[in-house]
Amino acid sequence: MKKTLLIFLLILSQVFSAQSDCPTAITVCGNSGISYQPSGPGSILEDLGGCLVSDEHYSVWYTFSIATAGTLTFTIDPNVFADDYDFAVYGPNKTCGTLGAPIRCNYSGADGPTGLNLTTVHPTVNNQWSGFMNVLPGETYYLVIDNFSSTDNGFTLNWGGTATLASPFNDPSLITNPFITPGLPNANPTEPNEVIVCSNPAIFNFSTLTPGIINGNTNFTVSYHYNTNDLLTGNNPITAPVAVNTTDTYYYSITYTDPTNPNNPINKCKQTGKFKFKDGSITATDATLTECNNNNEGTAVFNLTTANVINIPTATKKYYPSMFDLNAGTNEITNPYQYLSAGGSAFVLVTSQFGCTDVAEIKLNFYPVVVVTEATLRACFIEANPSTGLFNLTNANVTSLTGAVKKYYPSATDAVNQTNEILNPTTYIAPNGVVYVRVVSGDGCYTVAKVTLVVIPPVYSTVLIDKVICIEDRTTLDAGPGFTAYEWSTGATTQTISNVGVGTYWVKLTTGDCTAIQNVKVYATEQPVVSNVEITNNSITVNAIGGTPAYQYSLDNVNWQDSNVFTGLTRGDYTVYVKDSYDCNPIEVNVVLPNIINVITPNGDGINDAIDYSALASKTNLVLTIFDRYGTKIHQADKSNNYTWNGTVAGKKIPTGTYWYSVTWNENNKNKTPIKFSGWVMVKNRD
Repeated sequence: MKKTLLIFLLILSQVFSAQSDCPTAITVCGNSGISYQPSGPGSILEDLGGCLVSDEHYSVWYTFSIATAGTLTFTIDPNVFADDYDFAVYGPNKTCGTLGAPIRCNYSGADGPTGLNLTTVHPTVNNQWSGFMNVLPGETYYLVIDNFSSTDNGFTLNWGGTATLASPFNDPSLITNPFITPGLPNANPTEPNEVIVCSNPAIFNFSTLTPGIINGNTNFTVSYHYNTNDLLTGNNPITAPVAVNTTDTYYYSITYTDPTNPNNPINKCKQTGKFKFKDGSITATDATLTECNNNNEGTAVFNLTTANVINIPTATKKYYPSMFDLNAGTNEITNPYQYLSAGGSAFVLVTSQFGCTDVAEIKLNFYPVVVVTEATLRACFIEANPSTGLFNLTNANVTSLTGAVKKYYPSATDAVNQTNEILNPTTYIAPNGVVYVRVVSGDGCYTVAKVTLVVIPPVYSTVLIDKVICIEDRTTLDAGPGFTAYEWSTGATTQTISNVGVGTYWVKLTTGDCTAIQNVKVYATEQPVVSNVEITNNSITVNAIGGTPAYQYSLDNVNWQDSNVFTGLTRGDYTVYVKDSYDCNPIEVNVVLPNIINVITPNGDGINDAIDYSALASKTNLVLTIFDRYGTKIHQADKSNNYTWNGTVAGKKIPTGTYWYSVTWNENNKNKTPIKFSGWVMVKNRD
């Protein structure tokens, strides 16, 4: 139907717009057939040239442009077979003033049809048919058809070949985009497209469809009509918004207007169509979203997109904090997935894929607040690290909410962000400080509670201190009052323990629920040591070190003196006793006051011939040393010479005189006490 109507309109346009001169040549609209009845030579007698050497008779001029390349043929069929029609084709791309010789020409002098066909070989002259043309897009040609018979019976012109001719509706230079039928395909393929309206009945402005139909093409206009009669005649166009319904069919017509030639015949060409209306109204429903007022901050994050306001998957939604903003299109919520709000309402503008809209309210509510209280936990110190305690965080009574889930964190930030969770809350070791509990309800809401951690420090006895006693003594250890329980390493559970000897002890001191272990030592006093004993004539000097001065000295362990010198002694064995200020059992050293020899007469008479201390040979490190009066050592008597000296040096007698000697040894006790006995001897050597 559309094609037939288009052809009719194209043919009709030629009848009303006939032109018989080159400058006013009729533009051919596409490859549709043309009927024409020339009635004269026109206003200008053009020089036709080529095979048409005579003047025009009953002629008409056409111009056409090539849309697609290919072969081009045409047939001129006289309405009366006896009429003799001639023709000439000029071009390509000539003007009326510079046509030149025709590229196809026929002057057959025969009756009946003429034109171009695919079987005749060009060039031919005075033949009924001429050969086809190979044409290219954009080429423009002029065609003159002359009725040599000079009758007004007319003819029909039909096009053939593979090429197509330009038309405002197939010319790519005019139509850069395809025309689009308005609306959506009808569910019934035999019915027209449907234009969606958002109410029924609706007031519709037809001009809103024009940009979509024209689709960016220029110099085209669209008119709208209620029926086909108006569509064909162009009468009664719909020019203002009118009420429409979803049952009637509406029509439109596309027309081209040549901006350079308002009288161009192709301006009469039309392309038509029809459409109906369809009710596309939508209804959005209000919804409610409930979220957590987390940590009692007074706000929550809502995902507005989860509000089920409409069940149309293709609908788009825009969210606004108020109806005022929605109506004004201001302050759109650009991240509806994470909308921070203190509650109240948000509003959503729902738009269908067809542009129909509705508004819904989304109420924003809070779940019940998770109520928590701060708590304090106390823990006894850890013996190995008294600044820390072992806490069971789950014992912190921070909420009475049944079924609450609690997780523990070292900081409030961690509790909010759920980072660095304490994974061992029942055995948490920490110093004084705080931890935080994230308390989560069954709704998934949470509040953070603070738990203060207090490490109970150890309480030690201030009176229990280390003691120093004599090794043979016993003492009493007192932990002092104020403790709820005592447990000694001896097994005693009393405040004090008695008859304690030298050693290391501990006591567990209980204060409340905590127990501190306090160590205490009972030291043995350091006993003095006789560093050496010096014997001179009939006196003994005892030198002591160590222990705790002042020292006391005795030769009988009964009578004690502060002086370390004993005088007026006779030769013989003595026991020296020494004790320090602790008055412990004294130490004792055996001392021999040897026989003092002051004169020797080494004359071989067997009397006083030598100094002889071999009687002391049992002493350790016994050495007899002889010095001259200048202090020079001249002889040493030891085990090798039986601890004797006969007044000679290297086998020679020494001069008569006084010499000094010393006898040293170590007593045979555990301290190897050094003993030194000094004296002088007169040596009388006679020759």
